Amino acid sequence: MFTKGQKVHLPQDIQAFLAKYPGYPGAQKSDPGKEPSVNYLFYLNRLRCRPSDLSIGEVHSQWYGDYQELESNHGYIQWLFPIQEEGMNFEAQRLLPHEIEAIRSDEKTIRRLVKSYEMMLDFYGMRLLSETGILGHSLPPQNYSSRYKNLLRAPHNNLRITRILKSLSELGLERFNAGFLLHVLNEQSENNKLNSALLRDSMDRWWANCIRDDYERAWVGRAIANVRAGGVFTRQMYENAMMSRQSSGRFPDDTAT
Repeated sequence: MFTKGQKVHLPQDIQAFLAKYPGYPGAQKSDPGKEPSVNYLFYLNRLRCRPSDLSIGEVHSQWYGDYQELESNHGYIQWLFPIQEEGMNFEAQRLLPHEIEAIRSDEKTIRRLVKSYEMMLDFYGMRLLSETGILGHSLPPQNYSSRYKNLLRAPHNNLRITRILKSLSELGLERFNAGFLLHVLNEQSENNKLNSALLRDSMDRWWANCIRDDYERAWVGRAIANVRAGGVFTRQMYENAMMSRQSSGRFPDDTAT
């Protein structure tokens, strides 16, 4: 848990993520001519994920809003959000360094990655309101309240969210991470939603540290610590913070304390 003045011990996987995986094979570079580009090809819509045997386009068209499939299927998340760590689906491949730049620099793959993020946000009862990363509740006929309840009672989704945030950071969409975290923080602070001890632990130790930008990670950490100590983080404060970052590149100086 974040508390003011207390240093949080970072889990080993987070330490590796923040250090950009220095001890991982091929962490510094990889050769696209000699090593596979499974994740890049999947996001190019040229390779089907396994074991589901779907292209990325088919995943989006067939599973968007299919909450039972998204909840019970445990093989797709490694394909949709690849990271430089091995996952539980042995038919997926960890993200290789040469794929990172390829995906980052391709407008089509980035659009598909955003669509994957939007699909999972909808599954969690949220929606992306703008390219800044600010979130709101999912719209009817979806019921965001029931999706929030599912997130609380199915904690394996906490691990999925850690992967999602790491992947967004790796692939050039780290700006979305603060928007997600601060939305959840506002729901906890103002509405007492998404506020179980288990979810807070995942948020404080894992999710909040899936930001490689030192300034943003520290700011978000202070905002969380303030709420954990009894402070408030209102919807207006959330929107102001995101708008300030959009206009000036920085969050407000006084909101997170």
